[in-house]
Amino acid sequence: MSKILAGTGRGVYCLEHGEVRQTLESRGVRDLFENGGRLFAGTGAGLFVSDDAGETWQEPVLFEYEIWQVRGHGDTLYATTQPAALFRSVDNGSNWTEMPSLAQASNDAGWCIPIDPPVPGRARALVVDTRDADHLWVGVEVGGVMESRDGGVTWTLVLPGDNPDLHMMYAHPEAPDTIYASTGYGRLDGVAEMVEGNAGVFRSDDGGSSWQYAWRGITPRYSRPMCIDSRAPYGLTVASAPTAFSSFKDDGGAAAMLFRSEDGGESWRSLCDNAHSPASANFHGLNVDPDSSGGVLVGTDTGEAWRVSNDAEWTQIASGLPVVLALIAVA
Repeated sequence: MSKILAGTGRGVYCLEHGEVRQTLESRGVRDLFENGGRLFAGTGAGLFVSDDAGETWQEPVLFEYEIWQVRGHGDTLYATTQPAALFRSVDNGSNWTEMPSLAQASNDAGWCIPIDPPVPGRARALVVDTRDADHLWVGVEVGGVMESRDGGVTWTLVLPGDNPDLHMMYAHPEAPDTIYASTGYGRLDGVAEMVEGNAGVFRSDDGGSSWQYAWRGITPRYSRPMCIDSRAPYGLTVASAPTAFSSFKDDGGAAAMLFRSEDGGESWRSLCDNAHSPASANFHGLNVDPDSSGGVLVGTDTGEAWRVSNDAEWTQIASGLPVVLALIAVA
């Protein structure tokens, strides 16, 4: 059974053999990513690196930024941040160089989170083409999907369904031109009307040039966490809630749900059991469980971590943690 690492609001915790121990203290660990035996933790205090499966961590780099996601393959990696910016590494994360054109585009367009007062937009979603590490897509909340074919030097912008509120993006493991994006109701001038089509999951079959709505009939519509299984039938799992601020503290709870599609978003089924239909806790951490065919790892705003099987069987693996924002299974 793999060791599970949980990225939380206060650091990284190791969940193993029924025990919980903290291995990194940091605020806002929103992303955990492994590449070539090296583990990366994207936090509100920069980017941390571990070469021993998360047992110890090097001093952070890019500490002026909140790191929202790290993705890539081979020696080429990218890191996205808030304020919206992009950094590139060609040595598997030992050194980083900013690609300044993304931050410039964000500044020129005034991308932001439209709360009062507005906060800078965040580059939170990242897909790197498995065929060409210079080809990437960055989803900006709130801004849209930026595509680059030259490693982040130049960009083109597209809005899935005219929606600029990007949350997560994943490419199909065997069809890299098929990309999925989860979205919300944020718009640069406020909040969109909460109707079908204005938030949810979109799918592109042509590398992000055009998009179609893949969330018809699903409620709640506000979609955020997402993951896709690299094993057939390539299950796409998405968590949703009524709004951006849904919480266990709400009257009646967060009313969150977990859905699975195995046909590219044409149809969906619930992965929730009776106790989570809907869930009083909101789901923030979500990743594939390599130890269970079709299974996922789920983290909540109540500090719980769960294993959820393809048959919607829920097994708690930890509780009493800070809010769980990211999860990863490591050898």
